[in-house]
Amino acid sequence: MSKYRICPDTGLYFDRSGEGLMKANAVAGAVALLVGGILALLVGLTRWPAIHYLGASDFYMVLTAHGINALIFWLIFFEIAILYFASSTLLRCRLATPRWAWAGFALMLIGAVMTNVAIFQGNSSVMMTSYAPMEAAPHFYLGMILFAVGALIGCFVFLGTLVIAKEEKTYHGSIPLVTFGALTACIIAVFTIASGAIILIPSFLWSVGLIGQIDALMYRVIWWGMGHSSQQLNVAAQVSVWYAVAAIVFGAKPMSEKVSRTAFLLYIFFLQLASAHHILADPGVSSTWKIFNTSYAMYLAVLASMIHGLTVPGSMEVAQRKKGFTNGLFEWLRKAPWGNPVFSGIFLSIITFGFLGGITGVVMGTEQINLIIHNTFYVPGHFHATVVLGTTLTFMALTYFLIPVLFRREIIMPGLAKWQPYLFAGGMTILAIFMMGAGTLGVPRRHWDVGFAQAAEMGLKFEFPGSAEMMLGLVGIGSVIAVIGGALYLVITVGSLLFGKKLEESAGLMQSFGFATLAPSCYTSEKIEPVKGPAADLEEHGSAGFEAPGTFILAMLLLVTFVVYYFINWKYLSSVWPMG
Repeated sequence: MSKYRICPDTGLYFDRSGEGLMKANAVAGAVALLVGGILALLVGLTRWPAIHYLGASDFYMVLTAHGINALIFWLIFFEIAILYFASSTLLRCRLATPRWAWAGFALMLIGAVMTNVAIFQGNSSVMMTSYAPMEAAPHFYLGMILFAVGALIGCFVFLGTLVIAKEEKTYHGSIPLVTFGALTACIIAVFTIASGAIILIPSFLWSVGLIGQIDALMYRVIWWGMGHSSQQLNVAAQVSVWYAVAAIVFGAKPMSEKVSRTAFLLYIFFLQLASAHHILADPGVSSTWKIFNTSYAMYLAVLASMIHGLTVPGSMEVAQRKKGFTNGLFEWLRKAPWGNPVFSGIFLSIITFGFLGGITGVVMGTEQINLIIHNTFYVPGHFHATVVLGTTLTFMALTYFLIPVLFRREIIMPGLAKWQPYLFAGGMTILAIFMMGAGTLGVPRRHWDVGFAQAAEMGLKFEFPGSAEMMLGLVGIGSVIAVIGGALYLVITVGSLLFGKKLEESAGLMQSFGFATLAPSCYTSEKIEPVKGPAADLEEHGSAGFEAPGTFILAMLLLVTFVVYYFINWKYLSSVWPMG
């Protein structure tokens, strides 16, 4: 059996060992998403005051499992698959040390199962942050440690594959931009995992009685080096996918590859510093440290995201205009393949991540404004706009490309597949907006009964404004819509793997989804020659002049929205000053 395969529709190269690992990690991630999605529905129905489904103990157990499965296990499994794709496939070389890669996958799988078992046994309802002095069962921490070690092995396999590609000269010049973005994600991942090890290993020793206590403030500072940096890993990975899809769908080249690479470097140097905005209300770190990290330093990471937010859709616009869509500012966008879930999912992710996640992240990172939204419902509203509308929606969109290309299966129910990104993005947008609205009105983040019904029964009457209760109801409705969209994604993708028609030779599948006509290749065990199609687009370097006026208008709209929203929050802050 040949050790190599070339996709006949796209020209993408697959090492057989790497191909199996990509599939295994992607499937494991989908299982974690399934678990997290079911639990998300239970959380949403409990947060909905009119339903208030779960009791207190069950709610915290479900919330813990939801956070860890949806925010850590699903995303990192999928990101390991992306690392293997960005190295072995895009550089057309063998994957380094496949046995070590499988060992890493096994550790991740064992760790994920062990952590879930600990949670559902009922002794580890400490939520995703697992703040000390709350204590979980020993196998909760041990499972997280094993998962982290497995992910770290995956990162080293990725780096080893880059070395092999360089030594065997499977590419010329610099590594492709998508691979460079994946390298950025890998570097941040190593920092993230190291931070987790620094705090989770002592926590495990504490849980078995070998350490007397864990300092709560120290725990929070170090844990957020993992907790928030894992989101920065997500951002680097999702932006890499954005560039990949722009090349795959439109044959688009970066507007300026040097600028895009510089933006990725800014992620490495400054993005993890945004972790500080989770501890702005903590007394143990100085205001100087807080202000520097969440203002001057973090703004350089924000600059990087703004660059990517301009260059990715800008490259799409340039490619579309070259095809003749030049009428007005937005014909290129109106004539884009909106019926292709790969494109629609990515573009919806770019817009919602920028307008909802990006803007609110900068606001949360301002020390003074943070005081009025810290630990409120605003916080999960923000990270649903980043982690879910940003990363999860991006990975969903990419899956629709990988099923025919990597798994060689035809996508079932293509009509529903076209609508799935809109349903999921719409529900999650409703959820995120009204979560942040309720948080602005003071609704707490962590209390299972946000209406404080039990407090009223004890004579401790407190009521939020009626608008807050309305917003919580809309959060519940949004969560139900989003869960339906997520369930539809899993039904389509898993169903395609199980029941989709097996694709052998080129079947026109790319054209049927709205892609450009591609030159087919064939399976071969001989030396791999340069190929045409998306593989070539992903490898080519170059730049285009500023020929994207429509994207520029969208960027200016984002800037105006940010300025107005920033002013509104400062005005709202001024209304609480008399309390002092």
